[in-house]
Amino acid sequence: MSFSRPGASRVATSSRSIVPSNLSGATAADILELAEAQQVRFLRLQFTDILGGIKNVEIPSSQFRKALKGDIMFDGSSIAGFVRVEESDMLLAPDLSTFQIFPWGDPSARVGRLICDITMPDGSPFAGDPRTVLKRQLARAAEQGFVMNAGMEAEFFLFKPTPDGRPATDTHDVGGYFDLAPMDLGEDARRAIVDALEQMGFEVEAVHHEVAHGQHEIDFRYAEALRTADNIATFRFVVKQVARQFGLIASFMPKPVFGQNGSGMHTHQSLFKGGQNAFWDPQREWALSLTALHYIGGLLKHARGMTAVTNPLVNSYKRLVPGFEAPVNVAWSMRNRSPMIRVPERRGSGTRLELRTPDPAANPYLALTVMLAAGLDGLATQADWREPINTNIWEMSHRERRRLRVDDLPQSLSEACDELEKDDVMQAALGEHIAQQFLAAKRAEWEAYNQQVTAWELDRYLARY
Repeated sequence: MSFSRPGASRVATSSRSIVPSNLSGATAADILELAEAQQVRFLRLQFTDILGGIKNVEIPSSQFRKALKGDIMFDGSSIAGFVRVEESDMLLAPDLSTFQIFPWGDPSARVGRLICDITMPDGSPFAGDPRTVLKRQLARAAEQGFVMNAGMEAEFFLFKPTPDGRPATDTHDVGGYFDLAPMDLGEDARRAIVDALEQMGFEVEAVHHEVAHGQHEIDFRYAEALRTADNIATFRFVVKQVARQFGLIASFMPKPVFGQNGSGMHTHQSLFKGGQNAFWDPQREWALSLTALHYIGGLLKHARGMTAVTNPLVNSYKRLVPGFEAPVNVAWSMRNRSPMIRVPERRGSGTRLELRTPDPAANPYLALTVMLAAGLDGLATQADWREPINTNIWEMSHRERRRLRVDDLPQSLSEACDELEKDDVMQAALGEHIAQQFLAAKRAEWEAYNQQVTAWELDRYLARY
């Protein structure tokens, strides 16, 4: 059986993964054997650019051996923010543990993928590779004995295109949070997405309708931070691919519909040390260790500086407004969802914090990089975690917020870029190359936006003035 639409690629409904979910320690010979057994005809060598876009070089089976040796070269000058024309040659170094086969298309000529790091021709790491930047930050944590575990909840919308196939914001349903609805395109597509994800090794834990019309969430198991970033990149691709097979358009735009809740990418995170959760201390208040509290302090300290990375679009700041369940204040709490950080009640090995500011347009590698860098700086400087705010911040007066030292998050992409430029820790975490290229791209985006004349302006001003 399969979920399909006329003319669409078929998506098998079996939840059994084609490839083992854990290929840690796999060799090139293992991948070649598996590819041959599964009739893989093409291989996508996948990487992520600075702005979070997935790129790939596709090769036929005759080139698999060469690719697995890291000998496939591409023109880095063609990727925005990578290198200049005179420095164009770059190599794709595959991470063999990321090999997967896409569960659609012709089963006699399957397509596989490997996620790659980017290296220079001499084999040295490329400073502009977001995956390498995250690995560098994880190595810093490892030097202190820490492993970062993370789980990202990337919400998304499913829309119906216009009759001529263009993107639009007409939703396929009018459901709300956790609603049950009659069978519809959205429900079918969501189940097919889960089937595809499970066949690619994901452990899906929950699926539900979100607050806004046409908005959905699929939660999968947390993992070590690098794998989580890889999973999010894969997740966004799979969601868009399967939605298209159902005649729908999937969007991870933070705030696509006026008056409706936007999409977040709430990021659960914890540090482990020696196999134990370093955030848990049953002897302390709230059962949170000093490690957890200083980590929270670091996130608060660098909240404004990292927002440009975790919320990277002009549109991101139309989600970060009061009244739509998105945080606008720099604070933390146990149960309250109005601050940017919430600590779920579970303790023991499940002790973690949830950063609620990020949105799903963020580059997952860079977002996790700045979060971890902020937390590690909190540990290094013994950052003040302040007191948790357990009342609704949105209902507080300005004076009360100031008394409790509750800052505001940036209210625009331009303001967020200003804050990133002032934050030496965040810039050091990104590295000079990415920090400069990222800020240049975001400044250009803001300038282009400011030059637009919007429908809102025409409706408000054209006849009045």
